[in-house]
Amino acid sequence: MTPLRIGTRGSALATTQTSHVAETLTERSGLAHELVVIRTEGDVTTGSLASLGGTGVFASALRAAVLDGVVDAAVHSLKDLPAAQPETLEIAAVPARADLRDALCARDGLTLATLPEGARVGTGSPRRVAQLKALRPDLELVDIRGNVQTRLARVPGLEQHDDHAPAAAGSPRGDLDAVILACAGLNRLGLDHVITERIDPEVMVPAPGQGALAVEIRAEDESFLGRALLDPEAPVGRLHAALELVDDRDTHVAVTAERALLRRLEAGCAAPIGAVARVTDGEAGAPRIEMTAMVAALDGSRVLRRTSSVQLDPVPTDVAGDPAAGDEWLEDTLFVAAEALGVHVAEQFVAEGADLLPGTVRGVDRGDGAPRPDDPA
Repeated sequence: MTPLRIGTRGSALATTQTSHVAETLTERSGLAHELVVIRTEGDVTTGSLASLGGTGVFASALRAAVLDGVVDAAVHSLKDLPAAQPETLEIAAVPARADLRDALCARDGLTLATLPEGARVGTGSPRRVAQLKALRPDLELVDIRGNVQTRLARVPGLEQHDDHAPAAAGSPRGDLDAVILACAGLNRLGLDHVITERIDPEVMVPAPGQGALAVEIRAEDESFLGRALLDPEAPVGRLHAALELVDDRDTHVAVTAERALLRRLEAGCAAPIGAVARVTDGEAGAPRIEMTAMVAALDGSRVLRRTSSVQLDPVPTDVAGDPAAGDEWLEDTLFVAAEALGVHVAEQFVAEGADLLPGTVRGVDRGDGAPRPDDPA
C-alpha cells in the first residue's frame, strides 16, 4: 500500500511534532506514512519576522504542496495558520493540545519577577512584546530569529547543541539575559530543563492555537471522491477516517473559538492578541466552553482582557437514547457554540476600540496595512 505523504517544515521542532502525529496516525489506523520536508519562506528568510509583511509565512508552502498533490496532508503549528480558512483546504484533525504556556528561559534561574532592571529579553512575537512591555516596562526587548537552539545559545548557560538543529553559525551567543519560547516546543524537543518559569496564562495570555497542531488536507472534491470510490483501500480513500483517530474534540473545539475571535477582529495570527479556550464540565452534565482573551497595543500602553463562557444545553431527549445520534448532536453544537463564543468576545473588544489599537490590522502603521507575521517559537 502506498504510504500517506505527510508534509512538514524542515526544522527540528517541525519534524519532531510531525513525526509524533504521523506515528500516532500509523499506530491507530494501520496506514503507513512518509514525511516530506517542504521549505517555507519563513525558513529561508533571514531578516526580522516583522519585515515579511503578512501572516501564514510558515504555512503557505505547505498548503501549496497539499493543493498540488505533492503531499496528502500537512502538519502545522496551529498558531502559524491564518485565521481565515481557504475553501480549498480543511483542518481535518487537531491532536490533543500540549502545554499552551509561554516559557521564560533565563540565565541563573531568573524569573519574570527577578529579572534585573534593564535585562535583555529576546522574542520575535508582537504578542509577547506587548504583554512584556505592560508587565515589565524596564526590560530591553530584543527581536530574535532562528531555531530553538540558536535562540537558547544567546542566553549564557543555556547553550544547547543538537545534531539535527545546531545553533546557526555566526549567530550571537550569550548576549541576552533570557528568551521567551513556547513550552510545547521545548517539551517536544526534550528541553524542559532550560525553562526557568512557565508563565501563568493569567499573566501572559498565550497565542490563539498555541500548543496545538493542525493536520490540513485538501477539501473534498470530485477528483478526491472519485479516487476514494475506485479504491476504498487506497490512502486517499481512508484519509478522513484515519485522521478522525488522531483528532481531540475538546482541543479542536477550543481552537475553533480562538480562531473565530481572530477572524472577527480581522487580525493576522501575529497581531498582539492572545486567546485561550477550554471545554469544561458544566451544568446538568452538559459541557461549557470558557475563553480568556487579550488584545494590546504593541507598545503595551493599553491591554484589554475579557473572559466569557457559553453553557451548552443537555442532549435533547429525542436523540439521547441513540449514542451515535447524541454524540453527533453534541459535536455539531460544540463547534457552533465555539464559533459564536469567539465572535462574541471579539465583538466586546471591538466595542472597546480594540481593532484600532496599534498592531491590529486597522491600527497598524506599516505603510501597507499588513499585520506582522507570526513567530513559530
